[in-house]
Amino acid sequence: MSDGTATTTDLDVRLEKHRVELTGYCYRMLGSSFEAEDAVQDTMVRAWRSYDKFEGRSSLRSWLYRIATNVCLDMLTAGNKRARPMDLTESTPLARAALSPRPDNTWLEPMPDSRVLPTTDDPAEAAVAKESVRLAFMAALQQLPPKQRAVLILREVLAWKASEVAELLGTTVASVNSALQRARATLAEQQQPGSDAAASDPLDEEQQKLLERYVAAFEGYDMTALTALLHEDAVMTMPPFDLWLTGVQDITGFMTTLGAPCAGSRLVPVQVNGLPGFAQYKPDPEAGGFSPWAVQVLEISDGRITGFHCFLDTKRWFPLFDLPLHLEAEADQVEESV
Repeated sequence: MSDGTATTTDLDVRLEKHRVELTGYCYRMLGSSFEAEDAVQDTMVRAWRSYDKFEGRSSLRSWLYRIATNVCLDMLTAGNKRARPMDLTESTPLARAALSPRPDNTWLEPMPDSRVLPTTDDPAEAAVAKESVRLAFMAALQQLPPKQRAVLILREVLAWKASEVAELLGTTVASVNSALQRARATLAEQQQPGSDAAASDPLDEEQQKLLERYVAAFEGYDMTALTALLHEDAVMTMPPFDLWLTGVQDITGFMTTLGAPCAGSRLVPVQVNGLPGFAQYKPDPEAGGFSPWAVQVLEISDGRITGFHCFLDTKRWFPLFDLPLHLEAEADQVEESV
């Protein structure tokens, strides 16, 4: 009995070592934080149940990836492609701005770095991993047919050999190479101006100062200061609403009209999708202190903010990021209000 328990515990530990990288793989495949975690859990259960049939002809890691790939391909048969607002509609001028929500399964979802990026001592490997979960790359991946998506992730992101991918998918090396070529061509067509630009890893001094200025401008709701930080063609999105805005004037105009209740917010740094981000807490006039409002993801290029993406479904996102659902007012603010 004790031997069986020890073996079971050992297997659990061995499987668990692969959870983060498998979650990253499933997230890239599915575009959904929660579906990715469900897929990995399903993978672990299937592996645990069928481990006695695992003959060791491949590594445990390869075997887990095969199971995870099959789980993801099954989940993708419905054909749903997760997207960003700019993948679905034209930019809306501020004068016609309306907040129209779409169902949750429409949207590409944010993901904490800690859940999808394994720790590594190789800076180049870490950079590739971060780039491959950035929103622009994730959105482009969603345009690929499921098997091409798997091939591209395994070959380009995880650096598997064509022969290893062929074995995993039960196909030929020639078929894998052909799928990779088609996937690369589709991604090249999807490439948007500036979408390959990103903050350095780790952030350099100039980028750190940019973020500090951003926090000061946003918490102070200083539109003049914010204007100086935004690229002239900056984009703002707010899933689950399909509205998206382009340009400094429309973004700051929105923030001072429909977005005016965000004045006085507090920002808490988060690492999200390989990019700098913040959890935004809005003043809570009823309970006091601050309530969750959005997970912000920032895209930076050439010393300016080019993308400002606010994910508003806080009941889902804040627990995912292990963030508190309330912030107390700071003592000096309480004294000022008395």
